[in-house]
Amino acid sequence: MSSPSDRLRPPPSERFAGPEHRIDLSAALETLRGEDHGSTDRHRQITVFHKGPLRIVLFTFEAGAGLPAHRAPGFVVIHTLRGRITVKTMNETHDLATGQLVMLDPEVVHDVTASEASDVLLTISLGARANE
Repeated sequence: MSSPSDRLRPPPSERFAGPEHRIDLSAALETLRGEDHGSTDRHRQITVFHKGPLRIVLFTFEAGAGLPAHRAPGFVVIHTLRGRITVKTMNETHDLATGQLVMLDPEVVHDVTASEASDVLLTISLGARANE
């Protein structure tokens, strides 16, 4: 079990306290790329917001890196900020260039692969139902 001193960042309860949050994605990406610890599976990630039903996570992927098939319990928005990624579901293959995004209903199984060095913003909204 890890101790609080093993954490890379303060816990979400500290980082996301208060009613307003301004996020500089460029600065967050620069910090993320400059971290001195080894990357996990050739990608790095940081949660830039986590409060209530909303999760926003910033990823930077090396070419060829990705995330294996998984699902999320809420609506998912995968937005390519830089580079090119492929998001595969059971029904479709979505090739996303810079500035493009895909939205998935809750529980849609998907994987992500970066065909080149890429930055991705992931937003998950929990607690909503697909028919609303």
